[in-house]
Amino acid sequence: MRLPNGYGTVARLSGKRRRPYIVKKTVGFNDKHHPIIEIIGYATTREEGLELLAQFNRDPWDVDRAKVTLQELFNLWKEKKAPKLGESNRASLCSAFKHCSALVNKPYKQIKAFQMQETIDGCGKGYSTQAAIKNLWGHLDRFALEMDVVSRCYSELLTSDPVPPTTRDRFSDEVIERLWANAGEPWVDTVLIFIYSGWRISELLGLKTADVDLQAGTMKGGTKTKAGKNRVVPIHSLIRPMVETRMAEGGEYLIQYDGHRCSESQYRVIWKDLTERFSIPGTPHSCRHTFESLLDSAGANRKCIDMIMGHVSKDTGNRVYNHKTLKELQAAVELVQRKTAFEH
Repeated sequence: MRLPNGYGTVARLSGKRRRPYIVKKTVGFNDKHHPIIEIIGYATTREEGLELLAQFNRDPWDVDRAKVTLQELFNLWKEKKAPKLGESNRASLCSAFKHCSALVNKPYKQIKAFQMQETIDGCGKGYSTQAAIKNLWGHLDRFALEMDVVSRCYSELLTSDPVPPTTRDRFSDEVIERLWANAGEPWVDTVLIFIYSGWRISELLGLKTADVDLQAGTMKGGTKTKAGKNRVVPIHSLIRPMVETRMAEGGEYLIQYDGHRCSESQYRVIWKDLTERFSIPGTPHSCRHTFESLLDSAGANRKCIDMIMGHVSKDTGNRVYNHKTLKELQAAVELVQRKTAFEH
């Protein structure tokens, strides 16, 4: 009986074998247009092989889950599960997969905890990348468990470097004034935009010009939490000229490098240069702490601060009943004023 094109084949192998029939199927073609053959399994009789082939064509994942490789599991997870995650989280996990390259062709069922741990310990990166790799193994383990590929999750045994202790100290008025004194220098404007808007580094660098409304005086963006996503941040009058200048450059993103979106790694190189030139302490995230501290010191309403920063209000009354208008948020932002050298 001739099988349909693309259905697969059952062929008898030479020699004396316990299961002499090989069941295989062409699943694609390589760069040289040579067929990529997937061996589905082996059978005692041709009829058994045809049944195995039919089962594979109904649902490839039901044939032999023990053979599912890390790459195959990741591809299916990326198709089925990843779209349900936030964009930032999804990108982080997909990037983390690069550090698991040594295991991509290994059947997932055979991957042990120590091998997963080696991808973390040997990545040569800091705590954030290590945490992303650990997180990825957790996602894959749970998906593999759901698919009956494994019966236990080794990812529960994994460890990564802890988040280093950080200070929540704000920039001093002297540091902020030093930045204002050098506002015309390249990239200093981005630090001041950070300080007077409170964006996280990923949020500001991912801010598109389409989400900046100069007429309304707002920027819309945010990631990470439900309260932080798609939040509206008023453009402080002090940084409005800088935002307008950036907008006038054109392009898809507000902050660009050589005409393209500025990556976090590229910005951190820029930040390192700025810290050395202008004696700026801390990290880009220190700007966020600074803005929150400035708002609080200026007497801004706590609910307004939480909404601008993308925080969930700890007070139930504020969280549930207290809604603030854009004008109130703008008024809160404008409470923060520049302190000149004469005021110190």
